[in-house]
Parts: sequence; C-alpha cells; structure tokens
Amino acid sequence: MMHKLARQIRFSINPFLKERPEGFNSYASRPCGQGFALYFSLWVELVGPIDAETGFVVNVVEIDRQVRTAVVPIFADRIGTAFRAGKHLPLSDVVAILQETFIQLEGRFGSLPVSRLSLDLSPFRSLAFDPEDRTVFYFSEKFEFAATHTLWNDKFSEEKNLEIFGKCANPAGHGHNYVVQVTVKRAMSREELDIGGFEKSVCVEFISCVDHKNLNLQVPEFGRINPTVENIARFAWEKLEGKFTYSTLSSITVWENDRTLCTYCGQ
Repeated sequence: MMHKLARQIRFSINPFLKERPEGFNSYASRPCGQGFALYFSLWVELVGPIDAETGFVVNVVEIDRQVRTAVVPIFADRIGTAFRAGKHLPLSDVVAILQETFIQLEGRFGSLPVSRLSLDLSPFRSLAFDPEDRTVFYFSEKFEFAATHTLWNDKFSEEKNLEIFGKCANPAGHGHNYVVQVTVKRAMSREELDIGGFEKSVCVEFISCVDHKNLNLQVPEFGRINPTVENIARFAWEKLEGKFTYSTLSSITVWENDRTLCTYCGQ
C-alpha cells in the first residue's frame, strides 16, 4: 500500500537584500525575511510505502532540509532578479520555478518520487504543478457565499426526514457561510491567465445564483434535489464547466463549514 505525504514549507525572502537571515522559527517562515519580505508557502507531496521501523514515509524534517537547501535559493534568485529588473512574473514563469524545484528535488528522497508541488499565492489562491504532465498547471481560488437551505425529501415521512437529516430538516431552514474553491487546468503554452476574468466568470455564472439565497426556494435546480454540499458542488460544476477561456475546469470543492467539504470533478 502506498501513502501520500504532504509537507508545507514556509519561507520569506527580501528580493532586495543579498543576505538571507536564516531565523529560528520555521512555523512563521525560515528563512525569516527582513523588513518588508515576500512570504512563500510551498507544499511538497511524496508518495511511497511506510517504513516498518520508523512508521514514516519519510521524515518531514528531511523534506524541510532539502527544500531550504536546494529550493529556497532558486526562489531567492529568480524572484530577486525579476524584482530588481522590475520584471512582471506571469503564472507560467512561477510554474517554471516549480518545475525547476521539482528537478532539484528529484532523487533527494531515495526512491520516493515527488508526486505534486503546490505554491500558495495567498491564503485563498494556489498554483500547482503535476510532474506527470509538465505541459499544464493548476490554478485554484476560493470564493465565499452565504445561503440558507432545508434538507427534506417529500417521499419520506416526517419521522424519517428528522431521523436522516436531523436539525437540517427544520422547515424554517438554516444558513451557512459556504466557501467554494474552483480549480482549473491550463496549458503552459497559453497566454497569461486573466485572474480578474476568471473571478468574473465564477461570480457571474455561479456565485450570483446562490449568494444570499434560499437555495430550496430561489434556485430552481434545488427545487428537485436536496441542496446538500454534495449537490451544491455538482451544481457549481454544471454552471462553470466550459466557461473559462483556454482553461479546463478540474475540480470544485465546497466547504459547508470547517469540518464538512465535498470535492466534485465531473467524472
């Protein structure tokens, strides 16, 4: 049996300084940055079996060490050079840095392959590189909306509805502050992703349909099916599929709260 182990490495870089203060708090970021520094959050995923003696796929301390030794200098050099030259870095250039990161990490964990690299561009936006297909990248962004719903099936008795749906069967409904993450796949060879255009498509095609709505009463699709987190994810997919220029919808993830989420991939 194989396991996927992911580790987040946090580091900060001031692109205008030659020296990089190492710092001591990897929880915040290490290198620690100095002054107004750029913060990076890199996820490294490895796949492999568990070692019978340690219980590890790999010691995460080793992931930290390899990234800070081999990868941080790449980011510092590429980002610093661009900043000092006043050069814009499109997403494809950032993916190229991730590709170089992958090359640097190859073979550093024995026989364990790096199965995915993901860079958090912000707490709500990320960029991912899949070594299996180096011609594309994945862009993800989170959106929020508020809505009320009731979970009920007219085929069930009142007792059965209450048994299955509990408090969610309250006829008066109840509300959630939902978060939806939209992930698209895009070819490296295409022109730069227009993030504003991407956001507009999501807001016009989906968010406007559900935000501050009673899903059961104001969204026709949920007059026929229960507006569960599973069905909302599928509904979002149906609304957004084919709506992005030169990008293909890859997945939709909807959080009903911080403990409940569903991802739908349309397959």
